[in-house]
Amino acid sequence: MFTGIIEGVGRLAVSEPRGGDARLTVDVGTLPFDAVRLGESIAVNGVCLTVIAFDATSFQADASNETLSLTTLGGLEAGAAVNLERAMRPTDRLGGHLVSGHVDGMGRVLSVHEDARAQRWRFSAPAALLKYIAKKGSICVDGVSLTVNEVDGEGFEVALIPHTVSHTAFAGTGIGGAVNLEIDLVARYVERLLAGRDALP
Repeated sequence: MFTGIIEGVGRLAVSEPRGGDARLTVDVGTLPFDAVRLGESIAVNGVCLTVIAFDATSFQADASNETLSLTTLGGLEAGAAVNLERAMRPTDRLGGHLVSGHVDGMGRVLSVHEDARAQRWRFSAPAALLKYIAKKGSICVDGVSLTVNEVDGEGFEVALIPHTVSHTAFAGTGIGGAVNLEIDLVARYVERLLAGRDALP
């Protein structure tokens, strides 16, 4: 599990084809990387990946075809900036919201507007996901926990404070750029519970 509070910005160093899928090498950049362990989880742009090898400045992770096709990782070029977060510990503060690292789909940046010292970002989202996105609810965009300001039939809007822009890969994300989306876990489970109730005799 993760919190959506980005710990560092790194870069995709290599995406190496391996037997039909890919092995990724990620330079950790500003991510605190002490005491890393084989097998631990690190979210890369919101995608939970397992560390299979590492050195002092990078780690490797395998990405399945499912991951490559349903997230932005399949289209990232070497050198692309990525948001990084190590898995939360039971003693950590939950500064964002509960994030699984299981991306639900991809959206795109529709617009960016200055709003005093903040920025208003508008994203598109697949129709199948929009029903889970609620005004003042939480959503994870490229691994970043954000609060939804507005939502309509085409997408949603959030506000990014200067700290978020300068400490995430959003600083290099342009209009039209693809992003990973993960809906709030609560919405997913509420739907499942309601579906089970409706199936009762």
